[in-house]
Amino acid sequence: MGLLNRLFGRTEPREAATLYDQVVASARAEHWYLAGGVPDTVDGRFDMVAAVLAMVLLRLEQEQQEAGQLSASLAECFIDDMDGQLRQIGIGDITVGKHIGKMMGMLGGRLGAYRDGLAAGSLDAALVRNLYRGEAPAPAALAHTAESLMALRSALIGTSIDTLRAGRLP
Repeated sequence: MGLLNRLFGRTEPREAATLYDQVVASARAEHWYLAGGVPDTVDGRFDMVAAVLAMVLLRLEQEQQEAGQLSASLAECFIDDMDGQLRQIGIGDITVGKHIGKMMGMLGGRLGAYRDGLAAGSLDAALVRNLYRGEAPAPAALAHTAESLMALRSALIGTSIDTLRAGRLP
């Protein structure tokens, strides 16, 4: 349970809790780390969750009127998860907020980079910078990750907001 939940006594699940669980499950799929060469580290797993989450948030952004609350709830789930993860690795109460702020900034940067990459028709540069932290993987690994994220993006475009609200990813 995150800090805000503890402070304000939130006990009911967030609207996007099931969807967020699906985002994390998708980001933890072995193919990202094996075929895609994403580092299987704390940072690599964070970056992969952020990449999949960004694809979902960008989809929700297209229908902000209908999906605004779901998008906000999804971001809150991310914050709750990161809060718990930081505490689990031993980050203390005093600095958790600073780390969460940095992580939200990183997610925001990735949203912009992936949005720009999608508009340009290639995620390669954004992936090298954000997912691989500036160290380009083997070309086949980069191609696998870029193609898989583009396929997820395409599938999300055809997925209704109600389906996402029900917690189902394509």
